[in-house]
Amino acid sequence: MAHPLRVRSFRLLFLGRTVSALGEAVVPAALALAVLRATGSTGTLAAVLAAAMVPRLLLLPLGGVVADRFDARRVALLADLVRCATQLAVGAQLLGGQPSLVTVVVASALGGTASAFAIPTASPLIAGTVEPAERQRANALMGITANTSRLAGPALAGALIWAAGPGWAFVLDSAAFALSAALLALVRVRHVPVPRRSVLADLRHGLGEVRSRDWFWSSLVGHGVWNGAAAVLMTLGPAVAIDQLGGETTWVLLLQAGAIGMLAGSLLAGRVRLRRPVLLANLGLACYAAPLFLLAVAAPAPAVLAAYAVAMTALGYLNPVWETVVQQHFPPEVLARVTSYDWLVSLGATPLGYALAPLAADAFGAPVPLIVAGLLVLACCAGTTLVPGVRRLTWSPAPQPQPAEPVGVR
Repeated sequence: MAHPLRVRSFRLLFLGRTVSALGEAVVPAALALAVLRATGSTGTLAAVLAAAMVPRLLLLPLGGVVADRFDARRVALLADLVRCATQLAVGAQLLGGQPSLVTVVVASALGGTASAFAIPTASPLIAGTVEPAERQRANALMGITANTSRLAGPALAGALIWAAGPGWAFVLDSAAFALSAALLALVRVRHVPVPRRSVLADLRHGLGEVRSRDWFWSSLVGHGVWNGAAAVLMTLGPAVAIDQLGGETTWVLLLQAGAIGMLAGSLLAGRVRLRRPVLLANLGLACYAAPLFLLAVAAPAPAVLAAYAVAMTALGYLNPVWETVVQQHFPPEVLARVTSYDWLVSLGATPLGYALAPLAADAFGAPVPLIVAGLLVLACCAGTTLVPGVRRLTWSPAPQPQPAEPVGVR
């Protein structure tokens, strides 16, 4: 089999998704700095961020239906064009010197809506451009891109704002989404016909596919708990690091260790093919309990950093492996819907962790929510080993139906 990057369509997809991922990584940091510089209000910033998060969560399932029904490539292309327009609108407002809060909030909401339709397209696009034998490597490459973007995005946002000002930072971000859309327009994706049903029937069908696989829905529970626990660590960890582990430098080092671990895990996923992928990957996720417990007892900083790096390496490995397994074991015509339910659980658990962590810390002290989060991660991620489907699942792909029409640009 050819390396994925030797396949023209995947190469174009990879370049487009790399540019788009970098644009997405720049947006939160650039938005935060721009809003705070313009208004000085954290409340305003919270409103702008919520305007993006709420439609993203609410519309994710619908985004999965649309991507399955109307071709993932076209949906992703249109989503990039919408985000190009919203970033350009915010940039124009900031360049004008008197940004309208209403315009920024509306643009943020439209960007969040576009994201809800873009996220479910990732898996169908890879499955439609890469043969099954090379999908793990392709997903690992996408993981490397995503993790590198997360590492570089905030720094790039800060550099753009410092060098050119907030307005030009958003204009350049808009150009990144435009370039991504242009590259997507050249990609050829295998078209899989989907039976025509109502939207509600499509949602039910996708949910039925999820519920019929115990390895999938049980792992989703673990993934959701993991994301909620990560929000607890991100909320309470900075205070513990600053007050008890040596100051702000320790927290910055912890974040860098995590980013490097994620990147290392993605690199590992491109080379290591475990016999029981979901079983061992979920056990790797359970390692996240270690940094939570160590932060709770204010363990020495080197121990916390090492535990966090290992835990994030496990996450970096899991993501490409999980995407590959899903692409192999679900019919291609439901991939976008399945992906949307996956993201819905993960993204929905994150704000819950952000909300509950400070309340629990005020009531019981920071160690208690950190320990509880660690126990939940350990129980829910390692607990998937009790599920028969998780223990038995291998790489054997589900039968792949032949396309009903020749491969072509859709």
